[in-house]
Amino acid sequence: MYKFALKEMCNEIQKLFPLSPKVAHAICVVDREKFIPAGFARHLAYNINPLPLCESQYISSPLTVAQMTEYLSPNGGDSVLEIGCGSGYQAMVLSHLFRRVFSIERIDKLLSQARERFKLLGAHNIFIKLDDGQKGWQEYAPFDAILFSACIGAIPQPIINQLQEGGVIVAPILEGGRQVIKRFRKHNGILGGGEFLGECLFVDVKDGVVR
Repeated sequence: MYKFALKEMCNEIQKLFPLSPKVAHAICVVDREKFIPAGFARHLAYNINPLPLCESQYISSPLTVAQMTEYLSPNGGDSVLEIGCGSGYQAMVLSHLFRRVFSIERIDKLLSQARERFKLLGAHNIFIKLDDGQKGWQEYAPFDAILFSACIGAIPQPIINQLQEGGVIVAPILEGGRQVIKRFRKHNGILGGGEFLGECLFVDVKDGVVR
């Protein structure tokens, strides 16, 4: 039954935002139901809406996840860093496009839940840790691409330093009181001004960790 619902969700996304073949495949092979909190009606997993998690966090709309993935790297790559693991849904989609996915979460409860989901799904190429995502993950840098799954005012310098030359960062940025998605490319060690891709609504990046 869920396979039909997942297919319908993918069809709806494609009508609203056409995807490249690899991204479409990644979205359509990840069952979003595995990432929604217990207690929610099963059918809600296949609606194109965000759903609440603990600690005032959300699992993003599958349409938003598809868009962010398409903006980031429709052909995938070797390694990607995600800031804000949340439920793990975005990281799982990226795991079908990148050889290695590194994802940082600042809320211990969310991290533990995501880790259990990845274990049950056999996602062996996803690596996660509890930390302030604004620091990045220097141990495994440089990354081909970096994705913010939360809104930030400006890209921190440590994140820029950890991006491969020629690499891409996609992030929700707060500008003039509104959130916009921007794509940045790194050239000669400097991050470009950013390409506007549309408005959005994400939770904010916050300092520190929550245990």
